[in-house]
Amino acid sequence: MKYKTLRSIIRFVMDTIADVEIVGLEKLPQGNVLLAANHLGRLDTAVLLYAIDREDIIMAIAEKYKNHPLFGAMGRAVDAIWLNRFEADFSALREILARMKKGGLMVIAPEGTRSKTEALQEGKPGAAFLAAKSGYPVLTVSLTGTEDRGVVENLKRFRRSKIRAVAGEPFAIEIPNGRGREQAMRQATDEIMCRLAANLPEKYRGVYAEHPRLKELLAEKSPVQ
Repeated sequence: MKYKTLRSIIRFVMDTIADVEIVGLEKLPQGNVLLAANHLGRLDTAVLLYAIDREDIIMAIAEKYKNHPLFGAMGRAVDAIWLNRFEADFSALREILARMKKGGLMVIAPEGTRSKTEALQEGKPGAAFLAAKSGYPVLTVSLTGTEDRGVVENLKRFRRSKIRAVAGEPFAIEIPNGRGREQAMRQATDEIMCRLAANLPEKYRGVYAEHPRLKELLAEKSPVQ
C-alpha cells in the first residue's frame, strides 16, 4: 500500500470514529526534526499520520505488529523500522541513525510503550540520544483521548472519541561527551517529558506531575499577574 493511500484511509477512518483537534502543528519545522509524542493507546500513530502532511517519515514500530493486518500495513506504508523492544536492538538503532543522517521526520514515543496508567510514564533516553546524535530539533506533541479503554467504549456506544494533539515549541538538545554525559542525558529526557506534560491536562501528567521543570514550564505559560 502506498503512503498516500494509507493516509487517505486513516483520515477517513479517524474522521468517522473521532473528533480530532490539532493545535500548533504549524510549528513543525521544515526539514529534519524529531517529533516526540506521549503513548496512550493504539490510535496514537494513526493520529500523528492523520495530522502530519509529510511523506519523509522515519518511524520505529514494535516487531510484534509486523504481521498485524492494520498496524503491519501502516508500518510497511511508511517503511517502518521493526524494533525488538525487549532487548538492545542495535541493528534497528543503526538503521534509525542511518535514515536520520539522510534527513526526514523522526517520530518517536519516549516512553517506549503504551501507558497502563493512562498518564505519563518515565521517559527512556532514546529520544534524547537520537536528537543529540543527529542534531535534529525536537518538537513535542501531547496527545489526549487515544486511550484504548475509552476508544473501545465509545465505539461500543457509537460515539466519536474526542482526541486532541497539541504541539509545543521546537527546541534543541545538546549532550556533551565525557563526564556528566549520563546526567545530561537524564536531564534532556526530563526536558522532553516535562514539555509533553506542560501541554497535557493535569490527570495525564503522571510521574512528572510534581517535577520542578514542569512547574517552571507551567509558570512560563501562566499570564503575568
